[in-house]
Amino acid sequence: MRPSQIPNVITLMRVLLVVPIAWLLWGGRYPEALLLVAVAGLSDAVDGALARRFEWRSEFGALLDPLADKAMVMALFVVLTMQGQLPLWLAVVVVTRDAVILAGAGAYRLLFGKLVMAPTLVSKANTAVQVVVLLLMLFALCGFGAASEIAAMLADPLCFYLVALLSVLSGLDYVVTWSLKTWRNTLPAADS
Repeated sequence: MRPSQIPNVITLMRVLLVVPIAWLLWGGRYPEALLLVAVAGLSDAVDGALARRFEWRSEFGALLDPLADKAMVMALFVVLTMQGQLPLWLAVVVVTRDAVILAGAGAYRLLFGKLVMAPTLVSKANTAVQVVVLLLMLFALCGFGAASEIAAMLADPLCFYLVALLSVLSGLDYVVTWSLKTWRNTLPAADS
């Protein structure tokens, strides 16, 4: 293995952590799940730092890294919703947004070839708020006494509305942005 492949290997290991995290969540083993989520978060920081520091960026890594993050977030949303910890409507909003974006990206790639996606500010805010709310929910479920009670208060249902609002706004942002790119790509070239 070449050193330049290290970030991709770390990202692949993060993808593989999704299954045990979901399994631990499903079994109500929240502290263990939280520990693995922390390991996944740390690995995300490490692979990104290595890729930037040593210029070990790759097209594969650029595609896999956000998919690994989304797989983790989706697993947490789905399992916590199935357990009744999160409202169904919130999971539907979050999953629908990501499904629309993935379908649109796939269609764009099929029609026009190379796809270079750069997250927008609203998309980054959406992901950050989703992660914070999920971590608060998970921490609240760990039974760490007063710390878990504080986390439960911070993960107030108002946060669910914020997650939903940012999910819708970032989804619309992607749809509009990529619809315009598609429209521009279909315009006939001007004669020189």
